[in-house]
Amino acid sequence: MDWTLFGSALLSSTLLPGGSEALLLYRLHQGADPLASVAAATAGNVLGSLITYGMGRFGRRAVQQHSEKAEQHVARAGRWFARFGRPALLLAWLPVIGDPLCLVAGVLRVSVASFLLLVTAGKLARYAALAWLM
Repeated sequence: MDWTLFGSALLSSTLLPGGSEALLLYRLHQGADPLASVAAATAGNVLGSLITYGMGRFGRRAVQQHSEKAEQHVARAGRWFARFGRPALLLAWLPVIGDPLCLVAGVLRVSVASFLLLVTAGKLARYAALAWLM
């Protein structure tokens, strides 16, 4: 397991900024196993999203009292969620909107099983596409 890639993907999937895609591409360029690299990045990224989901689910009041910019992102994600429903979680890999989508899913108490299924599918597809393009 590439723990550096896993950690980078985990951090970039929480509300902290990061860019695991660049590290994945670098590792692949170095000759790393594509399947193992995609698996490590996906696992870290999904775990980070699950942390963000938990923050929404168990820290509802704290989320609502966060900064104005965070509130705007959460409101935007909420509109996406209202418009597209649970399938919007397939887009949890998107920059800017992905983390708030996971947070909103937690606030709305989406089931953990459907959350994990949809978020994993979207994030796996993104990393697999990057690896394939490499």
